[in-house]
Amino acid sequence: MKLKPLVINMETGTVIKSTGSWYNVKLDSGEIIPSRIKGKFRLDDFKVTNPVAVGDIVDLDIEKDEDTVGTIKNIHPRVNYVVRQSPRKKHFVHLMATNIDQAVVIITLKEPTIKIGFIDRFLLMTEPYSIPVTIVFNKVDLHEKEDEDFVEYIKAVYSSIGYSVLETSIVSEEGLDELKETLKDKTTLISGQSGVGKSSLVNAIAPELDLKTQDISEYSGKGQHTTTFAEMFELSFGGRIIDTPGIKTLGFNHLELMDVAHNFREFFILSEDCKFNNCLHRNEPKCAVKEALENGEISAIRYENYLSILQDIEDQNYWEIQKDI
Repeated sequence: MKLKPLVINMETGTVIKSTGSWYNVKLDSGEIIPSRIKGKFRLDDFKVTNPVAVGDIVDLDIEKDEDTVGTIKNIHPRVNYVVRQSPRKKHFVHLMATNIDQAVVIITLKEPTIKIGFIDRFLLMTEPYSIPVTIVFNKVDLHEKEDEDFVEYIKAVYSSIGYSVLETSIVSEEGLDELKETLKDKTTLISGQSGVGKSSLVNAIAPELDLKTQDISEYSGKGQHTTTFAEMFELSFGGRIIDTPGIKTLGFNHLELMDVAHNFREFFILSEDCKFNNCLHRNEPKCAVKEALENGEISAIRYENYLSILQDIEDQNYWEIQKDI
């Protein structure tokens, strides 16, 4: 006769890896339990592809048989979360991480070439919870003089509105100590587009992790995915990082236009002086944001990126309406 699995009392732990259908949960004892979900979990009013994310504190029942597995029964209230539009299901969102202290977004001017709008699209994911962000320009050893001038300009733009900016290089070791100090004793989401050297940079400051790396594609000149699933790692010098798969594009079909306006922080502050409460800062009269733009008080690059995101949302909504006609 086959014995029934022994169900141990409910335990609490932190999700440290998500593979889509299975989650690794680390208990306070340090034991790691492969776990599944039982029941349905929602995220506010969003439809989610992954109701549990790395960083979640969860309660689970543990079954001990030949294999020890857990069943996630409850998710503790989240301090915050970072969510993006699902790349596969446009009307769903994907939870990238929860309960973080800060985020680090890594970008490069070369190998691969920067898409400047990516910075503001990333910040649109963190701003709703006022999550501190450090923008890291990696591979600065490849920069020419004009590149250095551009980085200084970008640093000035984002520093002036409260974001930290670092320059790093594995080759010259520039900025590695500063990045290490930034991560120390914090839980940090680390993200960036494919190929920016995210895993290599982490290995440079935490070699014990030995994250998998991969070179830029010689054929396309674009980054290739190395991280397949989100995973949390303990740092030997204190703190934890959540490593995420490289991002190719960021869409915002799940947002309304006013959500974008409210989460460009300097625009939101200025909007108190706009004539209309629902001003989108495009063609409306007596718009304080447009006036600040004309006076050089806000970044033209940020404003152009803002308009691009609004247009993307409107275009996506238009084509969805056409499908239903």
